[in-house]
Amino acid sequence: MTEGNASTPTYLQDTTTNLSDTITGLHVNHHLLENFISNQQIKNKEAQDIREFYENRSYQYAWFLEEGLAEQTQSFWNLYEIFLNYSGDSSLYNRELNERVNFLKEDDGPFNPYEQDVAITELKLTELFLKFVKRAYSGNVDPESLQWQIPQKKVNTLEILNEFVKNKGKEPESILPVNHQYLLMKEKIIRFQKLQGREWPDIDLGKNKVLKLGDSAAVITDIKNRLQLLGDLPTTAQSQIYDSSLESAVLNFQRRHGLTKDGIVGPAVIKAINIPIQSKIEKMLINMERMRWMPVMNEGRRVVVNIPEFRLHVYEGSNEVLSMNVVVGKSANRTVIFSDKIKNVVFSPFWNIPRSIIRNEILPGIERNPSYLNRHNMEITGNSNGLPIIRQKPGRKNALGRVKFIFPNRYSIYLHDTPSKGLFQRTQRAFSHGCIRVAEPSALAEYLLNDQAGWTEKKIKKAMHSNSEKWVSLKEPVPVFISYFTAWVDESQQLNFRDDIYGHDDLIKKHLFE
Repeated sequence: MTEGNASTPTYLQDTTTNLSDTITGLHVNHHLLENFISNQQIKNKEAQDIREFYENRSYQYAWFLEEGLAEQTQSFWNLYEIFLNYSGDSSLYNRELNERVNFLKEDDGPFNPYEQDVAITELKLTELFLKFVKRAYSGNVDPESLQWQIPQKKVNTLEILNEFVKNKGKEPESILPVNHQYLLMKEKIIRFQKLQGREWPDIDLGKNKVLKLGDSAAVITDIKNRLQLLGDLPTTAQSQIYDSSLESAVLNFQRRHGLTKDGIVGPAVIKAINIPIQSKIEKMLINMERMRWMPVMNEGRRVVVNIPEFRLHVYEGSNEVLSMNVVVGKSANRTVIFSDKIKNVVFSPFWNIPRSIIRNEILPGIERNPSYLNRHNMEITGNSNGLPIIRQKPGRKNALGRVKFIFPNRYSIYLHDTPSKGLFQRTQRAFSHGCIRVAEPSALAEYLLNDQAGWTEKKIKKAMHSNSEKWVSLKEPVPVFISYFTAWVDESQQLNFRDDIYGHDDLIKKHLFE
């Protein structure tokens, strides 16, 4: 509001702000605010947030100063436009508002802050910010409807709006509830979008069944060019020789795609190389949606299992301190996506066999061979609803191996050792009944018990081979996330892709793109 202005427009709130950090004399008229909420048909929660936002600031404008757009408006608009570009999400796009804000950003002519159009634009920006934060950082799809049982990250949009305006849009990543992995993926998507205009013809090995170091073929030039575009080969080389630089690029490509790392170009490598850029971008966007659901985890230690990667990771803050291969549930016995806390390590465990396995595997085995239980070191401990209660005693034959890690949950899923070590060498490792087998159980036990006196490597090894079950409670339970990501950026900033082994990507794709 300009000093000495004789007539105050009726759509401005003629009041003195109580804020100690006043940045403008412009105020929203209460009646205009209510009319806006009614005309825009804004729902209850969002309407209440808008009312509370302006009430808390005594109806002071948030996005305009007397001389034009505020600093935080420029910052928000930049975030908003970048989001529209990399996400391909047009649901937030408002042509009229876009044209108005872009005009105000670019126009150097006189600016009249008392026009009603400015007041309406102010309110529209507030409404858009609330929708933007929810959409960009909380997600568009209900995760529980897609078999994702990890609690969805809670986002307080009003609190974020207040902080964003208070900080004038500076360092937005310190305010916005953004997962670090989400930011890394955003950078990769922006890079891949630059490849969308390029031709992407299928590469065909022709008469060459495989190509390896030292081979020569015309198609090798195409393979080199493709791997250079994908970031695996540092420079483009026109040579038709399969040289050491190409072998290194192929090995890196295989690692990023979860393929057998042998440096040989065969059908699996060619199939992955030929995946269209648009398909890769869609896969990245699908996984960014999952990243929106995940809590922002910047502190503390946690265990994360990524089912499609067949891998377990242990983090302290943002640092990975341990990782290992895992075996997960096969398609018919899918490992559930959920989170909990590891509370117990159980050495030399009994295996309390699930009823389904007793019914479908053990009872038929007993019918074929009366000594089945003895041969498998099992015993009957009772009966329940017409079925015997059977458990497998501790020992080298025990299906849980020498140790299991318990996080009590309604799915009866836990981490455990296994006597079947050979499966960890396979590329695809979906073989279990739902629980998760870990390749290095003693290393995981040592890590989880490293803050508990007396649990040395020697004592842990002894407990694992005692043939007598022993439960140990963790001093501090450790969060565990059984997650499902088919695209992510790893510790070395490399973009990874994996097969959608349970078909979850297809379900999200229908919500996001169809």
